[in-house]
Amino acid sequence: MEVIVDIQDRNLIVKIKGDIDHHTAEEIRNKSEKEYQRLNAKNMIFNFEHVTFMDSSGIGMIIGRYKNIEKQGGNVAVCNVSENIKRIFTMSGLHKIIACYDTEEDAIKNL
Repeated sequence: MEVIVDIQDRNLIVKIKGDIDHHTAEEIRNKSEKEYQRLNAKNMIFNFEHVTFMDSSGIGMIIGRYKNIEKQGGNVAVCNVSENIKRIFTMSGLHKIIACYDTEEDAIKNL
């Protein structure tokens, strides 16, 4: 698993390559939180282009980022989500609080 971060217009882009499970969710959480603070970002966008599996640990990690960032006046979004991951978002109800965009550019434009 690899986590790559970038900043664009105060949007922290978190690109994840690999599965999100109980082994990797903590690493993603730690790196995204650290970089969010360090780069003085407002919003966080998770790019799921290279994610094929996510369990409940991933849901918890995303909800945690959402709660923290919302308190600071920002938003969390996801983009490039596969059909398998979209089903998880729908079944968990995550799609009701986290905006999902087709591309990273759409997410940046709409946050």
